[in-house]
Amino acid sequence: MKVLWSHLLCCCLRVIPEEHPVLLAESPSCPASSREKAAEVLFESFRVPALHVANSGFLSLCAHGRISGLAVEAGAAVSHVTAVCEGQTLRRGTRSLGVAGDHLSRHLQQLLRERPAEPAVLRALTKKVLTQLKEQYCYVSLDYEGDLREKGSHHPARFQTPDGHWITLDKERFCCPEPLFRPELLQHSCPGLHQLAGQSLHTLPQHLRRNMLGNIVLSGGSSMFPGFPERMCLELNSLFQGAGVHIEVLANPKRSTATWAGGSIAASLTSFRHSWMTQDEYQEHGPQYVHAKFQ
Repeated sequence: MKVLWSHLLCCCLRVIPEEHPVLLAESPSCPASSREKAAEVLFESFRVPALHVANSGFLSLCAHGRISGLAVEAGAAVSHVTAVCEGQTLRRGTRSLGVAGDHLSRHLQQLLRERPAEPAVLRALTKKVLTQLKEQYCYVSLDYEGDLREKGSHHPARFQTPDGHWITLDKERFCCPEPLFRPELLQHSCPGLHQLAGQSLHTLPQHLRRNMLGNIVLSGGSSMFPGFPERMCLELNSLFQGAGVHIEVLANPKRSTATWAGGSIAASLTSFRHSWMTQDEYQEHGPQYVHAKFQ
């Protein structure tokens, strides 16, 4: 952690840490020990003047000009659903899914290896090439079962590897991201991301739920698949059929970096200044104070 931040702050950003407060975006599944360690390193090793730890879901809402809503994050290592009301994360409305971008890249590799053609070429694909394939050619199907049955409903795509080989993606294009909605395809016995969003909403009082239904925000690199917003919208409306509402999801074209954008917005607000944990507070209370300060 210390080496990484030293490189980031001093080599990449070329700033003097003692002169700049730091805002950290924190995953909802981040352990308490990691939060304390981050505070310890930043205050003791880098001597930053102040620190703020913010939930990544809240920051993605900030990027959309909201402080209340349901953040649906699909990132690289894990996906999350976070309910936020007036800037406060509602723990009972937080859910995690152990399926995200890295898992989908490995899933794509496995799908390709199951094909009889050119196994040696497919085995040699690097993580970087697999990520390119996934990001450039894969999409979320609006009718997964139908697309599997009807070969003519989807179109193959060809991709040339750096060493000159050509790979054709067929049903792999829409089978790759499907585990976000069907984790059982990766042998995960848990609900899909849309179902976790439904669970989160059902934990909330009715008046909060109705407000959340109109403020569902997507973020993260794995939410960038073509068809992902439409599928999420379709699935949520199916879950809440009969509730008397039509659900729309908010999907900014730049949502892959929504957490960073939201952090930039929040940190620049004058009203945000009172919420920083200062160097003096750290010296008085120690790293454990980070939990009381940022609940």
